[in-house]
Amino acid sequence: MEALGIDIGGSGIKGAPVDLARGELTQPRLRIPTPVPAKPKTVTEVVVQIVEHFAWTGPVGVTFPGVVVDGITMSAANVDESWIGVDTQTMFAKATGLPVVVLNDADAAGLAEMAVGAAREKPGVVLVLTFGTGIGSALFVDGHLVPNTELGHLEIRGKDAEKRASDHARESRQLSWEKWATRVEEYLQHVEALFSPSLIIIGGGVSKKSEKFLPLVKLRTPIVPATLQNEAGIVGAAMAAAALP
Repeated sequence: MEALGIDIGGSGIKGAPVDLARGELTQPRLRIPTPVPAKPKTVTEVVVQIVEHFAWTGPVGVTFPGVVVDGITMSAANVDESWIGVDTQTMFAKATGLPVVVLNDADAAGLAEMAVGAAREKPGVVLVLTFGTGIGSALFVDGHLVPNTELGHLEIRGKDAEKRASDHARESRQLSWEKWATRVEEYLQHVEALFSPSLIIIGGGVSKKSEKFLPLVKLRTPIVPATLQNEAGIVGAAMAAAALP
């Protein structure tokens, strides 16, 4: 069985059909730059463009970089504030004419890693953190998701953690891998103290370069890169779509 997964990010919107049994993309993903400003109308147009590109007629899962409750987007840290309070799930369904589910982007990535990735069959508390434009988080307890944790907004040194330790912060401040790893370690030690996880998984685009920074990060908790890397959000979104009635 296949479903279409679409991952809305702060810099790009990516989508592809997914083989749900294997957790693999069945066609090359399509990536379109996120409109600036990233308002509901313009982003919806990109979602429709991706659906049409694949001539898709089945269920669609869409991630969103913020809190999502019953399909309604409740926060918008890295997109336009006009998303707050929007019934995004209904909006996308009407625009595409297809059954759609909308969920937090990091939660989607976590679902994929739990099902077919680095956390497969892992008991206890597992934390998936995605480092990109911001820092997303997905918290699992014995395989069950605690949705919308948004741990990238924990305060570190008087600022949201993602303002100091996201991959965007590394690039915009031209930080060396060593200096950035120090910031990531400080953040992860804070998270570790709060949740005492059994495993921490690092996802997002930077996970493709994990050898440059993960060996520099020292924690008590085992820490590994995401198996699905930056495709985890697409895969997790498709898995959520497959659960639609």
